[in-house]
Amino acid sequence: MALLGSEVKSLRYGKCQLSESFARVENGELILHGCHIDPYEKAAIGHEPLRDRKLLVHRRQIKQLSDETAERGVTLIPLSIYFKDGRAKLELGVAKGKQQHDKRASIRKKEQDREMRRAVTHRR
Repeated sequence: MALLGSEVKSLRYGKCQLSESFARVENGELILHGCHIDPYEKAAIGHEPLRDRKLLVHRRQIKQLSDETAERGVTLIPLSIYFKDGRAKLELGVAKGKQQHDKRASIRKKEQDREMRRAVTHRR
């Protein structure tokens, strides 16, 4: 990841939120959108918490990821950020969104589980 110094310090303290973030191939570069890295309090020059960040990836890996996400409904999701040899690394996963019938099934299952929990608590 291409980061500023204050961003690296914040990452080392675990001040990062990957929820609602995703990666996309744009103009031959891999860009991370929506990743929130809190500003480092002691930094003289801060950074914008929600800025888009360039991911440093080999050209052949960008091509591979671009081919995998060419299909509609497939996106790159960041799974974790870790440090290796002093460099911040981002683990990406290729994810496919749920279909409408899958969403209805999972909602139905959640409601059934909720009803079962209510029934058990009312028995006690």
